[in-house]
Amino acid sequence: MTFVIFLSVLILGIVAGLPIAWALIGCGIALMLHLDYFNAQIVAQNMILGTDNFILLAIPFFILAGELMNRGGLSRRIIEVAMSAFGHVNGGLGYVAIAASLVMASLSGSAIADSAALAAILIPMMKLGNYPEGPSGGLLAAGGVIAPVIPPSIALVVFGAIANISISGLFMAAIVPGALMALSLVVAWRFVSRGGGFATLEKKSRAETLRALWLAIPALVLPVVVIGGLRAGVFTPTEAAVIAAVYAAAVGAFVYRELTAKAFYEALVEAGKTSAVVMFLIGTSMVSAWLITIANLPDQVIAFLSPFLDNPRLLVGMVVLLTLLLGMVLDFTPLSLILMPIVIPLAKAAGIDLTYFGVVFTIAGALGMLTPPVGNVLNVVAGVGQVRLDRIMTGVLPFLFAEIAVLVLLVLVPGIVTVPLGLLR
Repeated sequence: MTFVIFLSVLILGIVAGLPIAWALIGCGIALMLHLDYFNAQIVAQNMILGTDNFILLAIPFFILAGELMNRGGLSRRIIEVAMSAFGHVNGGLGYVAIAASLVMASLSGSAIADSAALAAILIPMMKLGNYPEGPSGGLLAAGGVIAPVIPPSIALVVFGAIANISISGLFMAAIVPGALMALSLVVAWRFVSRGGGFATLEKKSRAETLRALWLAIPALVLPVVVIGGLRAGVFTPTEAAVIAAVYAAAVGAFVYRELTAKAFYEALVEAGKTSAVVMFLIGTSMVSAWLITIANLPDQVIAFLSPFLDNPRLLVGMVVLLTLLLGMVLDFTPLSLILMPIVIPLAKAAGIDLTYFGVVFTIAGALGMLTPPVGNVLNVVAGVGQVRLDRIMTGVLPFLFAEIAVLVLLVLVPGIVTVPLGLLR
């Protein structure tokens, strides 16, 4: 009954057009009334306590780092390096998009920011090169969702905070799966572009390629600093986020000299807006999470799924399927915050490595940003690139299926995550 009340109020709130945060508060109040435990102070206290976590400070700073990268010229230098390396081959701009997506994912951790930056630069060039709009936009969107997986990942920070596990461990565990997602896009794009007919860029000379690489070195150093510092234990994920933001600001202002005072202010405002939305969602989700715990809902779900607890792979597969289905109607952040308090105890009961589970769960949630009708990344690429949304929805399918294949592989072979993690540790 508790689960039915929670789900019914959530669905009614979404159907009524309420913001997800308010729908989550409604779920918490409904559970309070059902348990005869209503107290307005509990709602306020849990919202405050939900965001009163030092680890969560990493979120606004990583978001700010992404905004500063885009305005300070770091993102453009990375794209120019990829163009120098792959722009001259058939379908080369597609490979440029994949390479740039992978590198930028290791800098910002935001799918929306990365997709917008890539679409603004590459889609006009792809149109001039007779690249089909649908597959081109779909590839950029599919590349953008690598950002929540590759460290530094905002999604993994949230999962680690809720599950109370090492965020550095999650970061290390996500490197190989993120690289596999990029590789799957290479294979899918090669299949899509095999007909040829795309205009190619003039092949750059070795000197021009080296010059582009030289100019991009300050930007490319950032992921080395962040991941290397985490691996060496020099700083925590929260401190890494601050370092990333300061570094991006310094490079954009003093090296590339593109980050003006006005651009810096705009970056602060946009990062503040985005952070406010994310943190408010986290706070409201903690109200429901606390009531879910009080109502013993995780134990009820565990009891319902007890026949699957002896088969961890099947259980992970069911959670992945549920996440993909709900990802069609919920955005990534609220979806994660709704499911985490339920599925984390489930994974613990089944004896599943939470670091592995966190990576798989994050990938499944990220892929929801590619599925309609919500599909936020699809909407961003369509809006920024001025491409019809229905064309991108069709064009993204080969790349979505390729990344789902990687997800299925991770479910069937957990060692792909756990073995490299052991080596990195």
